[in-house]
This record gives sequence, structure tokens and C-alpha cells, in this order.
Amino acid sequence: MTEPTAPGPSPWAGRARIAGRWAGRVLIALAGALVAVLLFGRISAPIGPFDATLAFRPTGGGASVAVPPLGSLTVDVYDGPLRLDVALQSVDQQRAQALASDPVRLAGVVDQVTDDLRSAAVRLVWTTAGLALAGATLASLLVTRRRREAAMAAGITTVLLVGTGGLGVATWRPEALSQPTYTGLLINAQSLIGSAEDLVARFDAYRASLEDLVGNVGTLYSTISALPAPGGDGGTVAFLHVSDLHLNPAGFDLMAQVVDQFGVDAVLDTGDITDWGSEPENRLITSVGDLGVPYVYIRGNHDSAVTAGLVAAQPNATVLDDSTVTVAGIEIAGTPDPRFTPDKSTGDDDAGDEVLFDSGEELLEVVQELPEPPPITLVHDPKQARPLDGDVPLVLAGHTHERRVGRFDEGTLLMVQGSTGGAGLRALEGEFPEPLTCTVLYLDAETGRLQAYDEITLGGLGETEVTIQRRTPPPEPEQATTGPEDPATPASPTD
Repeated sequence: MTEPTAPGPSPWAGRARIAGRWAGRVLIALAGALVAVLLFGRISAPIGPFDATLAFRPTGGGASVAVPPLGSLTVDVYDGPLRLDVALQSVDQQRAQALASDPVRLAGVVDQVTDDLRSAAVRLVWTTAGLALAGATLASLLVTRRRREAAMAAGITTVLLVGTGGLGVATWRPEALSQPTYTGLLINAQSLIGSAEDLVARFDAYRASLEDLVGNVGTLYSTISALPAPGGDGGTVAFLHVSDLHLNPAGFDLMAQVVDQFGVDAVLDTGDITDWGSEPENRLITSVGDLGVPYVYIRGNHDSAVTAGLVAAQPNATVLDDSTVTVAGIEIAGTPDPRFTPDKSTGDDDAGDEVLFDSGEELLEVVQELPEPPPITLVHDPKQARPLDGDVPLVLAGHTHERRVGRFDEGTLLMVQGSTGGAGLRALEGEFPEPLTCTVLYLDAETGRLQAYDEITLGGLGETEVTIQRRTPPPEPEQATTGPEDPATPASPTD
């Protein structure tokens, strides 16, 4: 009698054991790779002016940029098991200063950041891949004690890395870079970016409209020039008074047009030619040297010492600092604003009235040492002019962005310019920017006495008006009448 044979092993059981072994190998390889990447998979790299750290984290695709303490932004730019984390740690002062002082580098900062980020990402990929292979191999050796299993773990990790990279490339979505998600304080970034884009668009329209308006100045001048000469039969000197350009290119356009059309003998600038006094802003100042006429300037509270030095380096330019200069036979004295407060949010701009008064008194000491009072005196803030009352005939000022003309109690005439730059590009944040203003002064060539002046006003965005009004100075105190005040004559200056 034949003994019954035992049934052979089930093919399903063998397959299960094989699958279990491979699943174990995959788990060991993954665990070792993840531990190695999490512990050591981080690199440091320069990204533009920033020092940053980069790492891949197993949190599911895309990229995240952390900006401590403001928050972070995430971009769903690719799919996969690994997310690229970029953390901006600090700003390298030397690199930031090099960017700020070199307009060429500053203009190419986006390309530099792109190149830096690409280079760092490539280095991170190789670093992460190496660590993952090393971690998987080491984990397999520790668990199985077999070199063959370690080699298989390395192979498994290689396949997983290639698959991850292929998935990222296949699902790459560059358009997602323009649609980041913000967290923390950066939640407001989207509205801020929108405002900045609107500001750029508005400035393009603003500059285009002003180009037409500036061109109309010449047409209007043809009418003004038909009026009798302000100086009568004697010779006349014409000076252009500008102030508070605040780096508005349209303001520089206006200044150049008036210099050409009105044939002025010199430009008198009562300060705030820039907005922050920074080196990139100062590059536009070189256009001062292209005007072809003397340029007399005093520093405003938005202008740095570097700004003043750059103006002084321009052809035909003079920077007054408790000093005088003679232009076209007319002596001009001037003093800078003693403050440097470009950031109005600090509140420092309203401080220091006593400092301003003292500045005016220092200029008065300079004036009193001269054989004759200078026909024109320049200050930035009208508060500096008060100590000069009665000792000089005419003081030009700016700072307030509001044009007004009037006399002090002792008879000194104060002419405060508006803003030749329309308060700068910051004004575009409002509903309408301020008008651009400047004034052409006509003085007697013999005495330096102000005979008349043309007030030039260009409307801002949303307006098409260009006006030129010729006026005569308000009467001196002894000439004033007791009749009703001329509504066209501004009130007397106040403190």
C-alpha cells in the first residue's frame, strides 16, 4: 500500500514570502534614507544678498520659502513626496552694500538670485541623493548583516530617487510661481504686490501724460514772452526756482524744458532732490550736469551728504553750506537743512524747530559779514528763514510741498516753492499726485531786486492743465495800503 504524499508548498505562500522580503527591504531602505536626509540633508548657500539654508522634506511636493519672523510662502510648483524648503536666515552686509552701490548689479539682482537658487538646488539634489544612498545602505547592513542586502537597498533607493525626480520633472508647473500662498505676516504681501503693480502702471500713465504737458510749457511760454520785459528798459536776470524733486523723472524733464524755453541764467534748488538719499537714487542726479546752466543747490532733509557731494561734482553746480556764490552778477547765500530725516514715519521730521531756527541764525552771521545783503538767500525749511527777516530782501524755501508767497514783519519776502517733483513717486499712492511746480524769477541785473516771477504749474494724474501766471512781488510794508487784501496775494508767512 502506497503512503499518501504531503501536499507541496502553495505558490501563493512563496510569493507572499518574496513580497514580504522585498517589502522589508524597501522599508529598511526608506527608513535609513529618510533618517539620513532628515538629520544631515541641509545645505547653506548664498541667495542674492541673503544667507539661506535649503533642504528637502517628506511633506509632499512644491516649495516653501521661510522669511523669519514675517512668515513664509509656499508654491505648488511640482508633485512628489519631497518638498523643497528654503529658509532665509540673514542678510550679508557686504553683498547687500555691493548691490546698493552698483546699479548694474541691482538691475540684475533677479538673475543673480535665480542663478544662486539654481546652483544651490542642484547641490542640494546631489547631497540629498548621496545621503539617502548612504543611509539606506547603512541601515540594511545594521539590520541584515549582509552585504548583498545592502547593495540591494542601494539599488532600491536609486530607483526611488529616479522615480521621485522624474515625477517632479513631469509635473513641473512654472506658472504656479506667480500664485504663492502666504502665511504669517506675509499674508498681506499679495495686496502689497498688487499695490506695487498698480503704482507702476499708474506711473507709466503719469509719465506719458506729463511728457505731453511738459511739451506744452514751451507753447505757453510763447504767449508769456510777448508780455513786457519784467525789468523794464534795464537788463534782467532769470533764475529758475525748483524744490523737492524727490527723484521724480518727470520733474527733471520739466526743469530741463523750462531751462531751455525760458532761457534762464541759473537753477536754484532748495533741496530734497532725492527721497531717501541712497546711492541708487543718486544716479539720476547726473542729469543736473546736462542742463548747461549754473546749478545752485542746498541739501534738504531727504538728501544725504553723499547726495550733496554728487551734486557738487556735476558741471557748473555749486552746493551752498553757510556760504555764498555769485551767478550772473547776483550774489546768493544758502544753508542746508540741518536734519536728515528721510523716513517721515519716525516723526523726526516735525522735531527740531529750535535746530532750524539756530540754522537760520548761523546763516544770518554769514550774511552780516558781507559788504551788502545778498539779493537771494536759500533755505530748505521756511522755519529757517525767520531769523533773516529784515536782513535780506528775498528768501527761497521748499519742504512744505505748498507754494506760497508773503512777507515777514520786517519786510523780507519769503517764496516757498511747491514740489517740482509732485512730491515724488510716493504721491502716486494717493488718489491723485500733487501738481509739479516751479517758478521763474526775474531780477534787475543792476540791483538784484525781484521785478516779477512766472509761476508754472503742471497738473498731476487725471488732470491736463498747464498754467503759467506772471505775478509781481507783494508790496513792502511801507508800500502797503489799508484797502482790502488782494486775493491773489498769499498770506504772510508764519512760523
